[in-house]
Amino acid sequence: MMTTGLSLLIRDATLADLSACAALDHTYETQQVWQMHIQQDDGWQVRFRTERLPRTLESTVVSNRERLRDALPADQCCLVAVRRDTDAVLAYLVMRRDPTYALGHVHDLVVTRPHRRQQIGGRLLKVALQWAKEHDLTRVLLETQTRNFPAIAFCQAAGFTFCGFNDQYYPNRDIAVFFSLTLR
Repeated sequence: MMTTGLSLLIRDATLADLSACAALDHTYETQQVWQMHIQQDDGWQVRFRTERLPRTLESTVVSNRERLRDALPADQCCLVAVRRDTDAVLAYLVMRRDPTYALGHVHDLVVTRPHRRQQIGGRLLKVALQWAKEHDLTRVLLETQTRNFPAIAFCQAAGFTFCGFNDQYYPNRDIAVFFSLTLR
């Protein structure tokens, strides 16, 4: 991991931050994906395995302005990481709070490309986990696509464990995989 002398402030997002969040570079590159295999014989068997791609895949995580706006109220979690010297938004995290199940569901965690691998995403996640504890949540769920291997590796490195999938979760019918962390 590369560290930087960049001075950051992580704060609650405001309505004025939404345009900057939507304008961040949401693309990622990967040379690996999680390949899903389903077999139905005498029951169901689902397997995921890492597959190397013949060439680098560039893909874009679609930002959802309504999801950002819905996370702005104080009972939800929408955080931004901004440069202290310019107040420029470098990253954001959206976590929906579900009090019925004491669950925080992270839908978006985006760090703009020039500032990736500088631990900004990890810092945002740490603040979100603290927020979740303060709001009496007992688990946090992170979602990503099977082809977003950098996000899968991030989830695993942050201590999250694979807990499920939905094979037509996203509007483009991409497969979503879910990772969970129990808060103590």
